[in-house]
Amino acid sequence: MKYDKTILITGGAGFIGSHVVRLMVTKYPNYRIVNFDKLTYAGNLKNLEDVENESNYTFVKGDICDRSKLKEVFEELEVTDVIHLAAESHVDRSIEGPMEFVMTNVVGTVNLLQQAKDSWTDGDHVFHHVSTDEVYGSLGDEGLFEETTAYDPRSPYSASKASSDHFVKAFYHTYGLPIKMSNCSNNYGSHHFPEKLIPLMINNIVHKKPLPVYGKGENIRDWLWVVDHASAIETIFHNGRIGESYNVGGLNEWTNIDLVKYLCQLMDRKLGREEGESEQLITYVKDRAGHDMRYAIDATKLENELNWRPSVTFEEGLELTVDWYLENAEWIEEITSGSYREYYESMYTNR
Repeated sequence: MKYDKTILITGGAGFIGSHVVRLMVTKYPNYRIVNFDKLTYAGNLKNLEDVENESNYTFVKGDICDRSKLKEVFEELEVTDVIHLAAESHVDRSIEGPMEFVMTNVVGTVNLLQQAKDSWTDGDHVFHHVSTDEVYGSLGDEGLFEETTAYDPRSPYSASKASSDHFVKAFYHTYGLPIKMSNCSNNYGSHHFPEKLIPLMINNIVHKKPLPVYGKGENIRDWLWVVDHASAIETIFHNGRIGESYNVGGLNEWTNIDLVKYLCQLMDRKLGREEGESEQLITYVKDRAGHDMRYAIDATKLENELNWRPSVTFEEGLELTVDWYLENAEWIEEITSGSYREYYESMYTNR
């Protein structure tokens, strides 16, 4: 079959990537979707079991730091477009070991940009780089991150993502590479590796383990259902303007402690426990180094230009998320073993 596009989605077996891959495979049978993933601890092909046999889906195990592998894939599969999601993304891990973040998020991104530049000598192409709101730094009590907000990264993770953003923009301005960028707030939903706040709390509540909350839990985040993020990426990829950046957010701010308490109430109801039972598991741990106080996204540009907005409220999305984890306990069991348990112990025990 001759496809209209061959889209390389990097990090397509990860949390956000798997939702983007699933959406693109099912919605666009005229596209060949190539999932290019290194399959590190957070990449899981079980995330894509429902589409792995589709004729327009191809998986390639590869590392974006491996330039020769990228060249091979671009040439053999005739890649026409890129949605770049591959990244080391956990702040705590970046504090423990920043070089891995530099290699994947910076060097890997530049490798991918360079290969796209070399391969796309004519025709219609898009390089969509997916990034984070953490590049903007920390907000005070008021205000929102806009596309024009100056970058002010505070952690090795956000610094590496800020660097990758700058390289993407540089390849547009210097070489004319047809890029689009998006910076999104915190995501939640199914298939999320349980080192992140919401799946960590769900899993620990189920097993009646302590619920580790940094500091006093007063840090504020803007939360977006991952399915809505995937739809935003699809929208920007198809309809966003070349060379432009779009912020993606839910206008949905919660302090960490209020979120955890709400989740406890929801879980108690779902599990048939006494009201307040799970809240007794909350344990305050030493705060993360350089922990940004507040993130909040202004997604007005995306809404006004491309008519995108979240499809569910946070309460609706969180209930869907909790239901998925409770119905897919074996998924959690398979990945919360071995090296993950060792990492968990090092991060949250005796802090």
